[in-house]
Amino acid sequence: MWACGGPCRHVALRTAADSMCPVALNLRHLLHLSIPGNPDMSARQVHVINHPLVQHKLTLMRRKDTSTKSFRELVHEISAMLAYEITRDMPMQEIEIETPLEPMKSRVIDGKKVVLASILRAGNGFLDGMLNVIPGARVGHIGLYRDPDTLQAVEYYFKMPSDMHERDVIVLDPMLATGNSAVAAVDRLKLTNPRSIRFACLVTCPQGLKTFHDHHPDVPVYTPAVDRGLNSHGYIVPGLGDAGDRIFGTK
Repeated sequence: MWACGGPCRHVALRTAADSMCPVALNLRHLLHLSIPGNPDMSARQVHVINHPLVQHKLTLMRRKDTSTKSFRELVHEISAMLAYEITRDMPMQEIEIETPLEPMKSRVIDGKKVVLASILRAGNGFLDGMLNVIPGARVGHIGLYRDPDTLQAVEYYFKMPSDMHERDVIVLDPMLATGNSAVAAVDRLKLTNPRSIRFACLVTCPQGLKTFHDHHPDVPVYTPAVDRGLNSHGYIVPGLGDAGDRIFGTK
């Protein structure tokens, strides 16, 4: 099982100063997050990636006057940084190799290639940056759209690589808002019996995390930001707008 290290942290492990923040309090209330020493620590993990470069670039993305070109480039850069954090503790194995000087044992990633599962269409904005770091990854696609009346996810496409039972999956979607699309995507993915699943997003909120982890407490979420909440249209606030529209220049 992968674990978290380096410049990311479990939301559960906030300092005393953080405990005064309304978002932190809301997270504790909604998610029933674990505390150190609790045997349930492995469940409902939210890894907040607070590296200064990631946070700086996310701030630039949030600005309403950021151009489509700049927004797309920033998604590419942040997704590459997220790839390092998400894969930090992937299982390894030792193999025999030969350097120009002598034979040796060295470590490589264990198992078959990682699968990057993009939730269409905005998830595709993550792919290039992730593939720069994990160029051998396989790519799967999950076609979902959100019904504007019910805010429920409707599937229209699903395609994954073979031998999923031997693969680790990273689900990509810039926004984990209501959580309905994320739940539907992971529901579908679990039917393929992958070795493990991780979920990566740019921004989420307490309501979306609760919905997601109520259905999939075993799937950790990696994100640079947990925002205040949702508006009446199901958009994250303060958020960064519609990620798909901003990546592809559509309205």
